Amino acid sequence: MRDDGVRPLAFSDPILLRGLREGSDPVVPPARRMLYTARMRSKPLSPAWHALLVGLAILLAGPAGAHATDPALPPPVGPVLPRVEAARAEDGLYHQSWFQLSFLNLKEDFAEAKAQGKRFAVLFEQRGCPYCAHMHTEVLAQKYINDYVRENFTILQLDLWGAREVTDFDGTVLAERALAERWGVIFTPTVVFFKDDLAGLDGKWGRELEAIERLPLSFGRDTFYDLFVWVRLKLYERDKNFQRFHISRIAEREALKAVPGRSGRTN
Repeated sequence: MRDDGVRPLAFSDPILLRGLREGSDPVVPPARRMLYTARMRSKPLSPAWHALLVGLAILLAGPAGAHATDPALPPPVGPVLPRVEAARAEDGLYHQSWFQLSFLNLKEDFAEAKAQGKRFAVLFEQRGCPYCAHMHTEVLAQKYINDYVRENFTILQLDLWGAREVTDFDGTVLAERALAERWGVIFTPTVVFFKDDLAGLDGKWGRELEAIERLPLSFGRDTFYDLFVWVRLKLYERDKNFQRFHISRIAEREALKAVPGRSGRTN
């Protein structure tokens, strides 16, 4: 804690760290530092100061600020109750009831998702993974997040060390663990988002088919939710920097907190 009552920002946020250049000092976007600093103060801000900070944050967010008013965007928060409880199966993994059940043919699963108007993603997990457990019991347990992902994505869950046979997009058949190795997946949970249209990519596999960089899902609730919204609406086509979009959504949540009687969460 500094003399002015503000705790310095800890550089443990994966979204911040992802943007750092090798060998450079951490450079935190001003909008994000401002919002984090405001939340870390020992005394609450007055409504006037709070509103000012939120307004400045939206301006500093740059192009992503326009996304905050996009009519296609879902609300930045929603009802958290009733909680959605995931079942833990014999394989030691938590499972959502709506996860894709299939013959593990990725090309067929993608086609089915597209026919339903959903985005397709593959999610790698493993037994004993604390981040996987957190994702299911704390993040996807929130009703509005679970509803959004379920309604907009087809998710195929694979075991990083599993032995089930999977048919990759190019027709190669291999065990789950071999597929993870082929794709270079070494951390769980890792989500692989695929493009919404694979026309002209027959016989391809891997990075050429993916919409964005692969990301570990060891995020908190808001970052997780924002990421799935960003992918679902293809906002990466406007601005490939997820961080800017996330900053604009943080500002929206902060603005809700400034409204009397609103906490930014609904029950």
